[in-house]
Amino acid sequence: MIIVLLGGLLLVAMAVTLFLRALMVPRTRTVQALGQITAYGYVGAPEQDGSDARNALDELAGALGASLGRYLSSMREDALRKQLLAAGLYKVPPRRFVGYQLLASLGLGISLTWLTALGGSGAFTISMAVLFGVIAGWTGPRFLIGRRARARFEKIEYDLPELIDLLVVSIESGLGLTGSLRFATDRMPGPLGDEKKLLPHEQQMGLGSDGSLRSLLERCETDGIRSFVRAILQGEQLGVSIGTIMRNLAVEMRKKRRQAAEERAQKAPVKVLFPLVFLIFPAIFVVILGPAIFPILDLFGD
Repeated sequence: MIIVLLGGLLLVAMAVTLFLRALMVPRTRTVQALGQITAYGYVGAPEQDGSDARNALDELAGALGASLGRYLSSMREDALRKQLLAAGLYKVPPRRFVGYQLLASLGLGISLTWLTALGGSGAFTISMAVLFGVIAGWTGPRFLIGRRARARFEKIEYDLPELIDLLVVSIESGLGLTGSLRFATDRMPGPLGDEKKLLPHEQQMGLGSDGSLRSLLERCETDGIRSFVRAILQGEQLGVSIGTIMRNLAVEMRKKRRQAAEERAQKAPVKVLFPLVFLIFPAIFVVILGPAIFPILDLFGD
């Protein structure tokens, strides 16, 4: 049984290798065609954008994602693009990410199948290992992306009051809103600074200030960003002083951050209860009641 399974895995590996070579044929032809340009006297420095292995892996994932892209609806692709933007992966197209999901699913499934086969497990165990590897490889990247997006949103919410303070100082010193945003983003590291740096680039590409702010809200749908964008848009429409609005908004943001910290502090005793009951109390009972158990056993044994 194991010999047949190993033979099947070898055939699957050969098929995957041939499939990958077929996907790499267009890249090989492109490289050969570009290599012939030097024969005509045109020489240029190659663009260094990562290693060759990484580029090949990106092209492979893009080809796999493009082959599976026709099975994805536009709504699912838009939702995936929105999730990738929330995680800060601006240069990763949704179909390439789907290709990475497929590669992770195949790689983890084949690895677990190989390990269970070498361990001499039965057919049921091998089939369950294959199923677990395929499901974990497919859902794992999406879980990591969602976790990274949540951590990024928390960091943005935490840094937003400092950004608003910088905007207040720069606006009251005489700068406009666009200049204040550039001044603040140059001095604000982290995810919030990265998101704010996209605003002037979008405006240079022809998008208005209102459109760039709404684009920021689409990428980061948090309560703080929503209040920030709404305050700026309403201030420009109503003609209210942006400095006054930003100052009041900074006070409100700090109150929300304090309330969030208090909420986490109140949740801490409940979270500590489970490890206390299942891990700490049993060890305490063993230490306290252990010496008393042996005399009782001796008493009933006599």
